[in-house]
Amino acid sequence: MRQPLLHACQQHGIRGTILLAQEGINGTVVGSPEGIAGLLEWLRSDPRLANLEHKESHVSPEDKTFYRMKVRLKKEIVTLGVEGINPNEVVGTYVDPEEWNRLIEDPDVLLIDTRNDYEVEIGTFRGAVDPHTKSFREFPTWVQQNLDSAKHKKVAMFCTGGIRCEKATSYMLKQGFEEVYHLKGGILKYLEEVPKEKSAWEGECYVFDHRVAVDHNLAPGSYELCYACRRPLSDEDKDSPDYQYGVSCHRCIDDFTEEDRERFAERARQIEIAERQGREHLRDGSWS
Repeated sequence: MRQPLLHACQQHGIRGTILLAQEGINGTVVGSPEGIAGLLEWLRSDPRLANLEHKESHVSPEDKTFYRMKVRLKKEIVTLGVEGINPNEVVGTYVDPEEWNRLIEDPDVLLIDTRNDYEVEIGTFRGAVDPHTKSFREFPTWVQQNLDSAKHKKVAMFCTGGIRCEKATSYMLKQGFEEVYHLKGGILKYLEEVPKEKSAWEGECYVFDHRVAVDHNLAPGSYELCYACRRPLSDEDKDSPDYQYGVSCHRCIDDFTEEDRERFAERARQIEIAERQGREHLRDGSWS
């Protein structure tokens, strides 16, 4: 499927990254309304993807959300690292965005943000528990050390697009938790469908493209990216003496060698030259 999908994206002028695995498909792409519609029609023509769910937000044509198109093959869409966890076989109860507030207002519900610590830091649902994980692989250990199926009778979880918590709910059910819920379509679908005045969301939502974060209107947010560690930076973060554009921030200043920083500085110079000349530059290969 990889090459035909890549060809279809290129035909429709699409850029971004799509992941393919045995368990399914996931990705974020950008294109014209006609291009996106054409890609969705192509995908849903495959019987396995007929019920594919998608989420939309709008950016200016000048915003370079992605710089090229990639289709990648992966063992897992989101890596949990636990064998036998398959959301296609066992998964929690999906909760539509319009019903989410009612669920999480229940005092008997334990609300868990399944994303990584740097994502939670810039925004989350009111009252959510932050596991302080640096990668999704740490989530099973956190559950084993902090949760009890006999005590936590109702658990609700959420993530950016709804994919990670599908895997998380499957894992929780396998661990003996009986009532496990998750937000259908994730935070992005919630922000798309729930009016701001009725929202339980606080802050911005980290996204894995060059917008860095989006606000409640799904417009590009107020954060920039540290191109060394790929973590979001506020204006206050950039005031730190450890911050150097394209080279380091207060979170990663001690994580790289002088040789690394010299390489990052050269990349930053190339980006600045490209911008002055009106050319595109692939700032971060993991997103391109």
